[in-house]
Amino acid sequence: MKLLAQLSTILLTTLLVTVLPVEAQTRALLPRTGLTPDDLAVLVNDADPLSRQIGSYYQQARRIPTANMIHLRFQPGSSSLTQDEFLQLKAVIDRGTPAHVQAYAVAWSSPYRVGCMSLTSALAFGYDESYCSAKCGPTAASPYFNSPSLHPADDHKMRPAMMLAGTAFEQVKALIDRGIASDHTFPAGRAYLLSTPDKARSVRALYFEQTRKELAGVFPIEILETEAIADRQDVLFYFTGLADVPKLQTLGFLPGALADHLTSAGGQLTDSSQMSSLRWLEAGATASYGTVVEPCNHPQKFPFPGIAMFHYALGASAIEAYWKSVAWPGEGVFVGEPLARPFAPLLREISPGRFELRIFSPRAGQLRIERSHSAAGPFKPSRQSPLRRGANLLHFRFNETTGGYLRLQWN
Repeated sequence: MKLLAQLSTILLTTLLVTVLPVEAQTRALLPRTGLTPDDLAVLVNDADPLSRQIGSYYQQARRIPTANMIHLRFQPGSSSLTQDEFLQLKAVIDRGTPAHVQAYAVAWSSPYRVGCMSLTSALAFGYDESYCSAKCGPTAASPYFNSPSLHPADDHKMRPAMMLAGTAFEQVKALIDRGIASDHTFPAGRAYLLSTPDKARSVRALYFEQTRKELAGVFPIEILETEAIADRQDVLFYFTGLADVPKLQTLGFLPGALADHLTSAGGQLTDSSQMSSLRWLEAGATASYGTVVEPCNHPQKFPFPGIAMFHYALGASAIEAYWKSVAWPGEGVFVGEPLARPFAPLLREISPGRFELRIFSPRAGQLRIERSHSAAGPFKPSRQSPLRRGANLLHFRFNETTGGYLRLQWN
């Protein structure tokens, strides 16, 4: 399997128009790069006071449409659902999910498992034991792995899910606030890829040099052979392999940070014998991942750092970037704030008729500005500018009253 086989060809191939929040202008049309609040349904367990509190706050904070709030009722407290229990809930979820919804946010920490599957994968694929291991073997592959899709439900007949998880409301509120604070911020953080003394859990290190080569000039990447990092205040990505990661309390995670540790039971969120993936969120990360049953150390069952980082750089949300980075996600649970989009493009009018566009790109390319008298087109080329890897800041003039419509595209 090639780690980054599709990276040079998937850069924003689907150019559906979206309008960015607040600063964006209705006559300057940007490509869609990631999920929006309208694309997300939120699952709430009305029998769980913490779930109700999380769901209510998230709806308000992210302005989730009321029609996208799906209310369930089941006894809280158990870490796992049986197949029959899940199928009953899934029937309610399916009936309540608007057709346009592309993904789920889950407003609780337990249950996190359904039989041999994680809850997030069972929600995405339905309960299907082909996504579970037999004697440490492979599982069914995700059609969403490294996909250019911007509409997973439409393109792959699946809705990826992520859990708004935490042991107290204050923790989850801080997580949500970090995700929102990260949007369009283009954080100048670093990626830390660790090969630890635990070689069985450091199998992803085989791909680290290739990741650094592929993303040179996009993110600063440190590849370290050490047990853990400490006293770093610029952590945007942290991928490692240990049963328990020390010194997390000394780190400064930037809003939008992704971090996880390859180990057997990190996804057992509330009752693991190893370090729970929740510890990453408590330390300041915005999303994480862990497995809920013994996966053995197949790297395909864990995030490929380079793929997660690449899709994040495209402007994808945390749920999209993380899900696309796992080839066999059936046993793994995704946790965090799903809509965090630190590298989503930002367009704003900085003075009358003068616009500023911030783009982050994992590849060198071209920005094309096209003009039309109508929003329906036809659009004709107006201007072209080069894009470099990483952050780009571009300025152009446009009279929104008399200039018609602009369409901005890049590759």
